[in-house]
Amino acid sequence: MFSYMMEYMIEHWQDIALATSTLVFNIALLPSVLGKHKPALGTCALTATFLIVNIAAYFTLSLWYAATMASINLCLWVTLLIQVYMRQRAQSKR
Repeated sequence: MFSYMMEYMIEHWQDIALATSTLVFNIALLPSVLGKHKPALGTCALTATFLIVNIAAYFTLSLWYAATMASINLCLWVTLLIQVYMRQRAQSKR
């Protein structure tokens, strides 16, 4: 069992490294999603757009864990995008 895990980690270290770093980024992004302070609308839109490109690249390279974590990251950025848009829309109606 242990040798299988080690063999898997050696063969897929890029996938594990990218997925782990994106997981940490996802956790770091949660206070922005849940809190009052939000990034700019352009930041959210641009980040979401480039994440789509990254996800496509991860899938074509069979980096399944990295693609999954990047997809979660995309969902968080789209959530922020909607939050910022709704906030700006509500402020412009005042």
